Amino acid sequence: MPKSRFTWILLFLGVLLLGSAWILESREPADSTAEAAGVAEAPAVGYLAPDFTLTTLNGQTFTLSEQRGRPVVVNFWATWCPPCRAEIPHFQDASVKYNGQVAIIGVDDGETIAKVAPFANEMGITYPLPVDENSIVSSRYHVNSLPSTFFIDSEGVIQKIHIGLINQAVLEDQIEQLLAN
Repeated sequence: MPKSRFTWILLFLGVLLLGSAWILESREPADSTAEAAGVAEAPAVGYLAPDFTLTTLNGQTFTLSEQRGRPVVVNFWATWCPPCRAEIPHFQDASVKYNGQVAIIGVDDGETIAKVAPFANEMGITYPLPVDENSIVSSRYHVNSLPSTFFIDSEGVIQKIHIGLINQAVLEDQIEQLLAN
């Protein structure tokens, strides 16, 4: 009987050792940016905004993390969305008013550059419009309804998420809060 017990103990210790090694080997590496900031990346208030790179209407590349050092307002929208159309003039006015202090970015969700470009010209939009043709970025941000607006501080941390139509006063109030921090 003692030999059998000894065998079970050895077997248990072996499984424990192999299991621990497997856990250590299969864990995901920490994001060095998030680790340095002490904040994890997630599409939620208090977390680093998930980084993304998209092509804008003028063919340039827009990368969110390159905006660090100044606040960013990321608005997810689409040309077919009536509330999105209604708030575009507010974002345009804010982009002019806060030019250089805050980056206003309009991420078009699920449409092509060919569809968005004529609409942007018609609306007189001058702020950057990265196009998320396959809705990959909006999925990473868990955008389930349009418009959705993320207010991100100069360190890249999401401070506020506004779902639905935003008016000029609320937009500017949120921008002023970002600038005050």
